Amino acid sequence: MVRKFPNLSKPITLGRVTFKNRMFSAPMGGTDITNDGCIGPKSVGFYELRAKGGAGAVTISECMVHPATDGSHAYHLDESILNSLACATYAADAIRRHGAIPSLELSHSGMFAGTYMTDKSKQKSMHQWGPSDTVRADGVPVKALTKEMIAEIVASYGHVAGLAKRAGFEMLMVHGGHGWLINQFLSPLFNHRTDEYGGSLENRCRLAIEVLKAVREAVGPFFPIEFRMSGSEFVEDGYGLDEGVRIAQMIEPYVDLIHVSAGTYQKTFGITHPSMFTDHGRNVFLAAEIKKHVSKPVATIGGLNDPAQMEEIIASGKADIVYMGRALLADPFLPNKVMANKDEDIVRCLRCFTCMAERAATSTRRCTVNPLIGRECEGDVIYPAPEKKKVLVAGGGPGGLYAAYTAAKRGHQVILCEKEAQLGGILKSEQALPFKYEMYQLSLTYAKMAREAGAEIRLNTEVTKEYVENEAPDALIIAVGSEPLVPPIPGLKGDNVVVVNNYYLEKDKVGDEVVVMGGGLAGCECAIHLAMEGKKVNLVEMRDMLAPDANVRHRPLMLKRMEELSDNLTILTGHKALKVTSEGVVCENPQGEEVLVAGPSVICALGQRSRTNVVNELYDTAPFVRVIGDASRVSTITNAVYWGYHAALDI
Repeated sequence: MVRKFPNLSKPITLGRVTFKNRMFSAPMGGTDITNDGCIGPKSVGFYELRAKGGAGAVTISECMVHPATDGSHAYHLDESILNSLACATYAADAIRRHGAIPSLELSHSGMFAGTYMTDKSKQKSMHQWGPSDTVRADGVPVKALTKEMIAEIVASYGHVAGLAKRAGFEMLMVHGGHGWLINQFLSPLFNHRTDEYGGSLENRCRLAIEVLKAVREAVGPFFPIEFRMSGSEFVEDGYGLDEGVRIAQMIEPYVDLIHVSAGTYQKTFGITHPSMFTDHGRNVFLAAEIKKHVSKPVATIGGLNDPAQMEEIIASGKADIVYMGRALLADPFLPNKVMANKDEDIVRCLRCFTCMAERAATSTRRCTVNPLIGRECEGDVIYPAPEKKKVLVAGGGPGGLYAAYTAAKRGHQVILCEKEAQLGGILKSEQALPFKYEMYQLSLTYAKMAREAGAEIRLNTEVTKEYVENEAPDALIIAVGSEPLVPPIPGLKGDNVVVVNNYYLEKDKVGDEVVVMGGGLAGCECAIHLAMEGKKVNLVEMRDMLAPDANVRHRPLMLKRMEELSDNLTILTGHKALKVTSEGVVCENPQGEEVLVAGPSVICALGQRSRTNVVNELYDTAPFVRVIGDASRVSTITNAVYWGYHAALDI
């Protein structure tokens, strides 16, 4: 077989372990951590799905090695805890039986212990230990670890490493990046010690080297050890790439793989986890530079989801291995698709942060584009239905398309009708925003999946009551979506106004001075795009805050991007639109005064409302009826896809 991506598909040997390809699954927190730190069955299913999908290695995150000084509610591996070793063994086995190499990330939170607790108030009552006495930004005092405590922590790394090997893990990742304890010692930002663990870089690397030696002694000479590090911390008073290179050189003798990430705790979230506002692979240059100065294999990570880009990274020698996190939530089978030359079937990660926002909010996982994530134990295979039925899907947005795909995979006769000439629903509008183009691509991918599963797609076909009665389906899935909210504001239907959903069709009407009415998620992202194009943008919002509908991970990064564009983007909260004129939007400001917000071009982004009238007409037209997505409640792509998937499973 001639591989389309031969370098990504090529095996690699570390120590005496051979990995079947160069696409590794990055450590991601699981979905059920028991109160005593065991890996729960949902987490096993969560990690196993990445193994089924073909990743060369799957790393379980994060095993905290020393609970006495790190009480984070995360995984622990301790033979004194009932079922701890057994749960780890089941997890390693679940990964290994699919041909992937199971790896465990060994970690210590240091001065940020308790980070993984849902109740953050408990974190402040914990003893916090770090390299130096200090007070955290949130006012929590931190005590410096004594040499005796350091020695105990080092020994615990070795002890847990031995248990991990016994449990069946075949590689270990020592976490030395992102502001956790080892990185705290490496970093001049955190480390102000004056003994042999502080000062010079040699001293700051001492803990990392002692840990790696302890792990090596526990696992033996040919067991792969990986060191995860930040190539640069990207913060003032932290270390940069030059020191990152030297750190890599100093730890190289003790490891088999140098995993180069980026950033530090809390300060660089959008760098460590690149957002849609940054380039894919924005951190690859760190690994590429470090690779020039070491002889051991180097791994890279950071918003990677395009096989062509990843192939080039390896082919050009920038790195030997690519890690993916969110990309393998969106499509766990990405590696298998790469290996089979089916890259056009990959469901791309949107970098929307739904996965991480859900973890922060509820300690679970959910993915916008993949309804299986976090619920793998419910089944990850679409089985044929016991009885073939006729299914009509009204609406070709993401929810309707995924419902049609799922129903067709189950063997039903599926007809999907879309009243417009193009599929995608509200996602069609995203094709005009480069940083959201992958959302538009999602509808194309879902459409391909639905057609190949056997669904018939009829465009320019509106589903009415008469249409349903004529087709006589056994089941009707109503996915007719929502429509823009255009309130009766004078002038809002003028020729100089473009509804945000139609911007992709009418962007030539938008001049160099623009008023965006509406500071929700859609309005903010449109304003960012226009400002990035160099237009002068005034964003008007009646409320006193922007984008309350954005998730807790995406929103801060979006607001930061807006701040970076402040030369072109002016934000006016507390401004109520009164009327639209040819010169702009007349508003009532917070002082109750009428002011003109100038901008001959106006974008209306005042929200969406469900097409309730269509739903009401169709509701009693078939034996089985399910309303999904915005047609039921204006919400998210996540809900539309999830509800569509389960509606099809229920038929």
